[in-house]
Amino acid sequence: MPENTVGERIKQLRDNQNITVDELAERSGVNAELIKKIEEGDIIPSLTPLIKISRTLGVRLGTLLDDRVQDEPVIVRKGKTQRVIHFSGYEEKTDTSNLSFHSLGAGKGDRHMEPFIIDVELHTDDFKLSSHEGEEFIYVLEGEIEVIYGQDRYLLSEGDSIYYDSVVPHHLHAAGEENARILAVVYTPF
Repeated sequence: MPENTVGERIKQLRDNQNITVDELAERSGVNAELIKKIEEGDIIPSLTPLIKISRTLGVRLGTLLDDRVQDEPVIVRKGKTQRVIHFSGYEEKTDTSNLSFHSLGAGKGDRHMEPFIIDVELHTDDFKLSSHEGEEFIYVLEGEIEVIYGQDRYLLSEGDSIYYDSVVPHHLHAAGEENARILAVVYTPF
């Protein structure tokens, strides 16, 4: 990630509230070492720890992801956004990225949803299911994805969608032989 705005925002919010990394880790349930790596600018691991950190700090997820706040509508032409955030898709692993999040709502103040177009690269590594409060809507734009939701697996192709409660442990990844692209709308209660 060329700029560490997410890590900087977390550190600034944490410092403003006089919370140490260890206190934030204890309150949020996110590993202290992972919080340090995020603050130092290593790749952002996944949305789950960011959601837990934002809730603990008393801010919405968008506060960590936005560049600037505006009251007028946010327009993104043809899915081309300047704001791309790279995630590894893993809470514990920060050395590779297989998800590129193109924020479609960056800058919109007081929003309740986080819309993204996400490029999902193929990977064969093991993965861990994660959960957080809220809901997610996924629409497959290109390729195929597999969604593991609790004990169930769903294979989705172009034009398919899934809407689920994020509190159930879940994971999604590209399936088949090519990368995939999805539209995702994430809602996390504040």
